[in-house]
Order: sequence, then structure tokens, then C-alpha cells
Amino acid sequence: MLDKMLEIVKENKITAALAGLGLMIGAAFVLFNQPTQAEQVPSVTALASQVNSTSDSSAEETPLPSKEEEESKTIMVDVKGAVQKPGLYKLEAGSRLADAVAEAGGLSEEADSKSINLAQKLSDEAVVYVAKQGEEVSVVQSSAATGTSSTSQSGNDLVNINTATLAELQTISGIGAKRAQDIIDYREANGGFKTIDDLNNVSGIGDKTMENLRAYVTVD
Repeated sequence: MLDKMLEIVKENKITAALAGLGLMIGAAFVLFNQPTQAEQVPSVTALASQVNSTSDSSAEETPLPSKEEEESKTIMVDVKGAVQKPGLYKLEAGSRLADAVAEAGGLSEEADSKSINLAQKLSDEAVVYVAKQGEEVSVVQSSAATGTSSTSQSGNDLVNINTATLAELQTISGIGAKRAQDIIDYREANGGFKTIDDLNNVSGIGDKTMENLRAYVTVD
């Protein structure tokens, strides 16, 4: 009887030992297959690299506009004559004469609204001149191509280069502020113009410009 009990105990010890060994092997397998802490948590360097990569990608997709591109979106216009606030104004490219007049505070009470074409498109460096009522100036338009003022003049609408003011000279096609001042300076230095051909002596006025001016000026 005692021998049988000893055999049973021995068998139970072997079984328990085998079960314990199996549990140890299983636990070891689980532990070895668990990802390490370094593998589970990305390093600071890796995160920084990802952020920089994203920032670089965004910067490449939305480049900042260059200075030239910004400048090409605006124009500078010189508004003169019968407006509330004459002066230089910055407008968006594609603006019309009505926008320039509005920036200058609108027409003054003495302005001749028939002297301008409010629908005219403006270009950079354009001169806008609004005539007063009674001035011998017909429709004044700012040329989008040249940026200078132009007029439709004929007969009695000719500009007298011996008496015209700076603003009146700028109503002549192809004459801007600087050239108008050059004409006045020459007139004062030489006692006036004897003939239209004397304009050829003014700085910046060559033969081609002279041919364009003949239809718009007089010395009477």
C-alpha cells in the first residue's frame, strides 16, 4: 500500500514539473516576442525629422509671391485737375479712371465731367487730368498703352504752348509731367516759342515726337 502511494506522489511531481516547465517556456516565448520600449515609442529625432519634412513639403507647395509679382498687381496713377484731392494713388492693376477719381475724393464742383471717360482702363504711370468747366479741353483719356494723357483736339482746341499751364500741356498726346515742365522751362528761358518747330529744341522731343505734336499745338 505504501509503495503505491509513493509511486503516485512521484508521478504527480513529474506531472507538476512538466507543467511548470511548459509555463516557463510559454512565458519566455511571450516575453521575447514583445516589442521593446524603443520600438514602441518613436525617438525625438524621428519625430523632429517628420515635422521638418512636413514643413518643407508645405513650403514647396505654397511658395510666397515674389516682390516683382506683388508690384505687378498694382499701378501708380497721377490724378490732376478738378478733383477733391489731386495726387499720386496706388490702385490695383486693371483699375479704371473712375477708380482713380474715387481715390482722389471725387470730382470737384467746378469739374467738367464731359472731359473724362470714367470707363477708361489705366496703366502704370498714367496721368489723369480732369478739366474745369469752361476749359478748352475736349475728352481727356488716360492711355493704357503709354500711361500718358491724350485728347481729341481740333481747330480751336489746340493748346497754345506759349500760354498753356503745366496741366494743360499734359493734355497733349505724348506729353507727361516732365516733358510739360521742360516746355515751360524752355519757354521762359527763350522768351516763348516763335514757331511750332521750336519744340524740337526742347530736351526729349525729337523728330518723331514733333510729328505727333503738330496736330495738337499752336503758338498763336
